[in-house]
Amino acid sequence: MTYMLLVVEPRGQRAERTLQEGQELYARMLRYAEDLQARGLLRGANALRSDDAGARVQVRAGKRAVTDGPFVEAKEMVGGYFLVDCPTREEALALAAECPAAAWATIEVREIGTCYE
Repeated sequence: MTYMLLVVEPRGQRAERTLQEGQELYARMLRYAEDLQARGLLRGANALRSDDAGARVQVRAGKRAVTDGPFVEAKEMVGGYFLVDCPTREEALALAAECPAAAWATIEVREIGTCYE
């Protein structure tokens, strides 16, 4: 089964880190991805820029509305993801617990599937 491990982090915490701290944490995340790759579990992974560089798009009654970040109503943001293949939900949860970001963020585990079930 395929699972997405979403790194859901508090907004603003990146700005509280020094450049060196941020680089060290990023290096730990890269090593985690390399380990998943070596174990044959990783299908994809990426870090995402802060939501202040993002936008939200809605289309209602045929009209497009774009809201540029940051999104003041949001207390958290998706900071990145790992897409993994593993046989069970329990294994996906174990992989999420191994993720270094679990120490400063929440790792949300979601199975890939249809949106109509």
